Formats: sequence, structure tokens, C-alpha cells
Amino acid sequence: MKKVVIALECFLLLILCYYSFYMSTDYLTPHGRFEMPVFVRLLDMIDLFIHEGGHGVFRVFGQFIYFLGGSLMQFLLPTATIFVLLRTSGLRSLMMTPYWLGHNMMNVSVYIDDAPKTQLTLISRHALHDWRWLCTQMGNIDSAGDIASVVVVFGVLCFLTAIGMTIYFIIHDVRELFWPAPPQKPLPPGLHARTKTFLPPEGQPPPEDHDSFL
Repeated sequence: MKKVVIALECFLLLILCYYSFYMSTDYLTPHGRFEMPVFVRLLDMIDLFIHEGGHGVFRVFGQFIYFLGGSLMQFLLPTATIFVLLRTSGLRSLMMTPYWLGHNMMNVSVYIDDAPKTQLTLISRHALHDWRWLCTQMGNIDSAGDIASVVVVFGVLCFLTAIGMTIYFIIHDVRELFWPAPPQKPLPPGLHARTKTFLPPEGQPPPEDHDSFL
């Protein structure tokens, strides 16, 4: 069973490396996005629904947050998923969940970088470009490319986190399979494993407390 787990982890590592490289290179160019892998296209569709849902959620906080809310939700939901699965499933969840956050960051970085160009196809002919409106309001439309580059850096860090955690658990599982830890030596009689305190042998009363007063 352990060999099967290691094989699946190695397969996952190859998938993560491939898609992380694609998202960090070709995905950031119009030509590279023309023929996206099916998995990337599917995840982009899911992220689009999350983006549009973010506009609805943050509508009540004013116009600026409404326009920012789509991209903000693309960061918040994967981040919340990371923390929830980290608490419920442990560190092994970090082999996949950071990739989703990094994927969203790359997706948003493309949107930000498009603010001065407006070359992306939006969901509606009459839809406003979120980041063109945001950058215009903030007066930094010329800095959209720099903002996008910062988001890309954080996205790459997320990819590296997922890859690094996968490598860590592959090494951990290989060591457990081929070089298991030696069995622990039995504890002396009366030594408790957790507290490391000596307990009286069975059938004998506990030692008297000489510091107590009658």
C-alpha cells in the first residue's frame, strides 16, 4: 500500500511541475492561452464562477470593493480552503491546495496586466473591465504591469510550496518504506510513557508525601 501511495505522490509531483511551469510561462501570454490544457481551462471556468460570485458578495461594501471583490474572492476562497483542510486533513493537503491559490493568482495577474490594453474577452460586451476601472480610480493605470508582476511572484511561491510539500512527503514515505525507524525499546517497569514519571508497581500503595501536614 505504501508503494502505491508513493507512486501516486510521484505522479502528482509530475502534474504539479508541468502545470506550474505552464501557468508561470505560456499562460501569461495570449498565444500560450490560445490552446490551454483541458485541466487549466476547467479550473479557469470554476475560478470565473468564483470571481463573479465575489462581485455579488462584496456588492454591499460600495463600488470600489464591488469591482475588487471578484479578484478578492479568487484569493480568499482558496486561502480559506488551505486553512480548513490543514486543520482537518493535516499537512498532506498542502500538496495540492497551494496550487489552486497560485492558479488563481496567475489568472488575476493576467486580468491586471490587461488593464491598459483591454484585449481580454469579457463575459459580456457591456461588462466593465474590473482592473481598468480600479487602476483608473487609483491613478496607476500605467503601473498595472508592475502590480501584475508582484501577483505573479506570489503565484510562483504558491506553486513552489505545493511542489516542495509533495517532495517532502515522497522522501518521508520512501524513508518509512525502505529505512523504517527502529522499534522503541520497552520502558522500565513503572515508567509512564507520557509523563516519564515513575509509578509504584501494581499492588503497592503510592509513596507517602512527606511534605504534607496532618
